[in-house]
Amino acid sequence: MEAISSLGRKTLKAFKEEGITGVAKKTVSYLHTAKVRKIEAEMQMQYVGKIYKDVLFINGVDYTALPHPPRYRVQHQMEQLRANNIDCDENFYLHLDLDQVRNYRVFVIFRAPYTEKLGEFIRLAKELNKTVIYDIDDLVIDTKYTDTIKYLDTMTKEERQGYDEGVRNMQKVLKMCDAVVTTTERLAQELSNYAPKVFINRNTASEVMLQLSEEAYKKCSAEKEGSSKVKLGYFSGSITHNDDFILIKPAVAKLMEKYENVELHIVGILDIPKEFEAFQDRVIAHPFVEWQKLPELIASIDINLAPLEDSIFNEAKSENKWVEAALVRVPTVASNMGAFEKMVENGRTGILCSTCQDWYEELEKLVLHKEKRDAIGMAAYEYCKVHCVTLYTGFKFMKFIKSMYNENIAMILPALNISGGIMVAFEHCKVLREHGYDVTIINDDFDARRWCEFQGIKFPVLPSRETIFRGHFDKAIATMWSTVKFLEAYTNIGQRYYLVQNFETNFYEPNDPLRIEANQKYSPIVDIQFVTISKWCEEWLKEDYEKESRYMPNGIHTENYKPVKRDFSGKIRILIEGDCGVYYKNVDESFRITNQLDRSKYEIWYMSYNAEPKDWYKVDKFLHKIPFQEVADVYRQCHILLKTSFLESFSYPPLEMMATGGFAVVVPNDGNKEYLVDGKNCLLYPCGEIEKGIEAIERISTDEKLRETLYEGGLETARVRDWKSLEQEILALYDCAK
Repeated sequence: MEAISSLGRKTLKAFKEEGITGVAKKTVSYLHTAKVRKIEAEMQMQYVGKIYKDVLFINGVDYTALPHPPRYRVQHQMEQLRANNIDCDENFYLHLDLDQVRNYRVFVIFRAPYTEKLGEFIRLAKELNKTVIYDIDDLVIDTKYTDTIKYLDTMTKEERQGYDEGVRNMQKVLKMCDAVVTTTERLAQELSNYAPKVFINRNTASEVMLQLSEEAYKKCSAEKEGSSKVKLGYFSGSITHNDDFILIKPAVAKLMEKYENVELHIVGILDIPKEFEAFQDRVIAHPFVEWQKLPELIASIDINLAPLEDSIFNEAKSENKWVEAALVRVPTVASNMGAFEKMVENGRTGILCSTCQDWYEELEKLVLHKEKRDAIGMAAYEYCKVHCVTLYTGFKFMKFIKSMYNENIAMILPALNISGGIMVAFEHCKVLREHGYDVTIINDDFDARRWCEFQGIKFPVLPSRETIFRGHFDKAIATMWSTVKFLEAYTNIGQRYYLVQNFETNFYEPNDPLRIEANQKYSPIVDIQFVTISKWCEEWLKEDYEKESRYMPNGIHTENYKPVKRDFSGKIRILIEGDCGVYYKNVDESFRITNQLDRSKYEIWYMSYNAEPKDWYKVDKFLHKIPFQEVADVYRQCHILLKTSFLESFSYPPLEMMATGGFAVVVPNDGNKEYLVDGKNCLLYPCGEIEKGIEAIERISTDEKLRETLYEGGLETARVRDWKSLEQEILALYDCAK
């Protein structure tokens, strides 16, 4: 990682120029770095694109550089959500893969600066109607705030330019997001100028921190028993806190001069003032420690010091130091400002000071009275163990995250290849996406595609056979009997729907075991709302299975099927469409008809998405797996469509052919009789009566007046079924009408 390499170079430079002290000030331990590398590697291995969850935290802070912020704002918030039944993952922002956007419904970005990949990721998430939230725990989103940090003035010009650019890049990402989560009231106040919605989720201690704190308290309380020493602890964190300590320097120095049993323990990076040289044997410096060891170090002191210089930047800081000390029953003396003022009950759960004199007087009281220290430490502990821990505070955060959900819908398909029924499902998906819903395709086939496109809209795909589903879907829609299994097996679904487009029991010949399985899904083991695109399906669902269903007709994009007048003066081209491997498509009958036609007068085209022509078929041109967007051109190049399937819920090819101004000879079935009228918009003939099929073709070929009637009738039929006029009906079908 580049961040780690950079840290190594800086460490070597510090050692050469400033010795071991410089190293201590400018880097964390190599042991910690090694552990973090292992953690990052494990996190990277976690994501293999095979788990669907609710939330992905995108961490913008390298654990090697700043371990505590991502621990509080990523790991602890994840624990809050998991404790409230929201499953989530973490990934480093430089490790993002655009495909990951498929596997989550909400993204929480912590302190990540803008990169082109992150920008692309956010734009894709928004395009898919997913939610993107920014999390920030400091005012590092505008240089007007960071300019108040005095330490930054010690940077070189190049370092400062790089730092400021990072701040501006964080603001850029923040402004791309739907909301911001932050830690304090003052932060929320300022962030409201940059984001439409701000939610406060305070820093909290994790379950592990609680455990470690209890263990540390038990160990250190026994060790401190009977000791006359009073240890003051200042946990600086970083060198930027030099100015904070200066506030209390006179009070602490005066106290140490007056009381020889007072020690000052400094943890982290801090320039020790000259005023303390006289007490150097009582000023103990501790290096950075891993967070797991921090509770024991805090528990070993008697009074926790938390001074803050009065600045807008410090006003926005959280109360972490107070919470960490409270969990080991150590009292905190803090500046009376910001989060401390909000959270600490002065005199009971902590001491708040406004002046240097306050600091001296209050510290002296605590130095002299152990019982006061114990009482404040215990009161703080009793409060924080309930109000400042992940498990007891995560419910509100969970509610906020859920309030930011865009309703998500899973459309479960048996395959991705465009056929009539699948095309209808995609049309519904398109409408749902365009009306603001987060739509995911779950593919029940062996197809490994991660994305699919329909009419210019890109849909994310989760292969059901490869994906582990742990996240929630507000709605899930089965589109074939085999996909109902998903509705029955997966519990994290709000509302279940079954889009019935045919009597699927009859897809299989007698004694095929799949007939029973298909039939079982009309009596599912979970509560399912049946929806359909056919009056025929609506009728048999009610009559035979006592299932109430919602009905809406199928539509067509008439703008894609612009009509063309056919010229019958030359060779007449007949189009046969359907999978000859599916018996109810009855393609063999089509060729029994066309094989008898005069080949000098007729030309035969065959279009299929799956099957190859049989040896005995007389085919002039075979069109295999024609892209959906090219199908209309195929229709326009042909004069007559011959469609002989005897089982359809809704048959698209005749409608599509009529929309292009062509003609259709069709076997009537329960699915197409809703819109086909013999002699008005098509010619119908009885299934199996070959001679009547031939007769119908020849009538159209020779009767110009009939063609005029069928032409006008066909165009009108297509016009009234335009998809654009059906959008609200589609939304209502799935309880999505707004």
